[in-house]
Amino acid sequence: MPKKLVVIGNGMAAGRVLEELFTRAPGAYEVTIFGAEPRVNYNRIMLSPVLSGEKAYEDILIHDDSWYDANGIILHRGKQIVQIDRNAKRVAAADGTTADYDQLLIAMGSLPFIIPIPGASLPGVVTYRDLDDVEAMLAAARNGGRAVVIGGGLLGLEAAAGLKAQGMDVTVLHLMPTLMERQLDPSAGYLLQRAMEERGIAVRCKANTHAILGDTQVAGVRLDDGTELAADLVVMAVGIRPNAVLAQEAGLETNRGVLVGDDMRTSDPDVFAVGECVEHRGACYGLVAPLYEMAKVVAAQLAGDASAAYTGSVTAAKLKVTGIDLFSAGDFSDAQDRQDIVLRDVARGIYKRIVLKDNRIVGAVLYGETADGSWFFDLLRKESDVSELRDTLIFGQSYAGGVPLDPMAAVAALPNDAEICGCNGVCKGKIVQTITDKGLSTLADVRAHTKASASCGTCTGLVEQVMALTLGDGFSRAATEPLCGCTDLGHDEVRRLIRAAELKSIPAVMQELGWKTSCGCAKCRPALNYYLLCDWPEEYEDDGRSRYINERVHANIQKDGTYSVVPRMWGGLTNPRELRAIADVAERYNIPTVKVTGGQRIDLLGVRKEDLPAVWADLNDAGMVSGHAYAKGLRTVKTCVGKEWCRFGTQDSTGLGVRIEKFMWGSWTPAKVKMGVSGCPRNCAEATCKDVGVICVDSGFEIHFAGAAGLHIKGTQLLCKIAEEDECIEVIAALTQLYREQGHHLERMYKWAERVGVDAIRTIVVEDREKRRALFERFEVSQRKAQIDPWAERAAGRDAHEFNPMANFTLAEAAE
Repeated sequence: MPKKLVVIGNGMAAGRVLEELFTRAPGAYEVTIFGAEPRVNYNRIMLSPVLSGEKAYEDILIHDDSWYDANGIILHRGKQIVQIDRNAKRVAAADGTTADYDQLLIAMGSLPFIIPIPGASLPGVVTYRDLDDVEAMLAAARNGGRAVVIGGGLLGLEAAAGLKAQGMDVTVLHLMPTLMERQLDPSAGYLLQRAMEERGIAVRCKANTHAILGDTQVAGVRLDDGTELAADLVVMAVGIRPNAVLAQEAGLETNRGVLVGDDMRTSDPDVFAVGECVEHRGACYGLVAPLYEMAKVVAAQLAGDASAAYTGSVTAAKLKVTGIDLFSAGDFSDAQDRQDIVLRDVARGIYKRIVLKDNRIVGAVLYGETADGSWFFDLLRKESDVSELRDTLIFGQSYAGGVPLDPMAAVAALPNDAEICGCNGVCKGKIVQTITDKGLSTLADVRAHTKASASCGTCTGLVEQVMALTLGDGFSRAATEPLCGCTDLGHDEVRRLIRAAELKSIPAVMQELGWKTSCGCAKCRPALNYYLLCDWPEEYEDDGRSRYINERVHANIQKDGTYSVVPRMWGGLTNPRELRAIADVAERYNIPTVKVTGGQRIDLLGVRKEDLPAVWADLNDAGMVSGHAYAKGLRTVKTCVGKEWCRFGTQDSTGLGVRIEKFMWGSWTPAKVKMGVSGCPRNCAEATCKDVGVICVDSGFEIHFAGAAGLHIKGTQLLCKIAEEDECIEVIAALTQLYREQGHHLERMYKWAERVGVDAIRTIVVEDREKRRALFERFEVSQRKAQIDPWAERAAGRDAHEFNPMANFTLAEAAE
């Protein structure tokens, strides 16, 4: 007869306990979970990419509904436990729901610390712990404005980077002299601050917040020195405390957290605790690796292994801000019995420091180059004697002992318990064993079965090295990433076969290329739809069912189910007629928010789905077409005023931008494309961080490409210099067509350029005029069908089913 296991909390620690338990003792327990959030288990480590827009909620799910169903779990979403009756062995939720248990697991996590200052409870003050916090920040960011983040630790800096990526002006306030002082020494803290400031984030250290200003809404922050900073949003990220109140009320022993022994039992032997709510040997942990180590012990104990014990963890930290490579572990405090080994490479922005005590590593910080982090961390955890490695230690594992090693030899030298994936606590031995036992051969399979590199992805290279070591000749990086789970073919192979076999429909592709599923999936269908559109523009009919919702309804869905509408403004130009039309539409359809975007467009936010065709019709009447703000295609061509108005302008940048946009609008591309044209090297249109940018100079035009200005910050590469406008447009169209034909679906232009090579692209687009002309002509052909305004079509009645309610429910009046 299965025992009853009740779990309070539905987070990462609880989820890992159950995964391990179901592996060790399948069917031994009937499991009931109470989760305070109205969701399934998701990866909180990846909230920062959700905030920045790099990932969606669906991308960070750990356990979807099918996992709970498959394991027979009763999941009570959004039900907070308010009482534990240890005598009756029963828990009760706030809504009255109860559940009896034989074994109880408390996994309630932690609570954010709120600074007790005036104004801390004002609307607009948020913390950063869960998806609700992220959604609150995203809602605030939609209106732009200024954000102040209080706290320069891991979470605070990740929040700041995410809000900056969403378009807010961000200031970080930190009480201590340098950022992340618990994980970094002052030198690394300085480099980190410089990197944040280079991303446009203001940083104020030694800043003590005195009060949050505002009457009914946040208006600003006042510091102890009297300085006041305007703010529309204040994020408190100053620390966490274990959520131990419920355990204390139940009579369990608590201190800072719920007290547990090495067996992870509380003072009640039938009650376990795991995760951030726990205090073990005087330590509380806020990083995921210790939580997963605890989870293994809890699962083993529940499965009957009384010898399983948790003895504490040594932790390492990584910052999840794209473009900033940072690793930290151990203790950096100064002492007479410690020695430092330091490497600085100013030109490359690299700083490494290893702290030794008795010829053993007690601390390590790596900035700018972190590939050896796992190796240093393993030496630290095991307290290995490094005296024989000391002369070359700072150069990393490849130089251990003074001779550069093959990277594969370095991976082979790692012990099986060396941690490979810090986010998910996966060691080398687990990866090797799983590959061997399950016959895995692709990175996607390894991620699915072990979760290694499935979160932030920074350990992907190391995971691939472990795979190569394990599989030998059976491993090929080129074959490690199929388009999706429905096929073993990669993007390039699918594209090649579509052209070679003249496949002109999704069913034809799936049949002829041996798809493993009947209808494909949400990953491959949009990709195939794009590839077919690109390769057969005059023959293939766009498949609406294989479009994302935003592309299907030609507007961006918002969190409340309404949509945003962005009409196109050629090169950022508008006129009184268009502005009056936008104002009339906003009033006529009660559109709550009208916002100017960073791409020189106007965004109408809060449009009801059923109103979209009428809104589009009214905008069409004013001569406006879709701005494709929802599209994997050309969105905007941002311009400055150029020589017509600016005393520094060298060319007609506005006119060129309008020409480019009118020629190229409507084209579908692998991912979104943004362009810019600046009238002089002062670059007011920010052309050097766009997918394609033009800098006007006295002698003509510099064409740049492969830039990015979101969470990924990348300057463009110079493609070429052109003398005439017509040739400039030809080069840009040819470049875009080459990207259309070679890019993988959802692969941004800068990632395509990194994969293919800038020189190879330049050879085709610039140096080989015949190939350039052929690309340009193919782009022209594709535009014949692409440049049809989808708004006008829908306003005329096409796809009307998308915008009609499925049903109307009205309450009948009662008879008197």
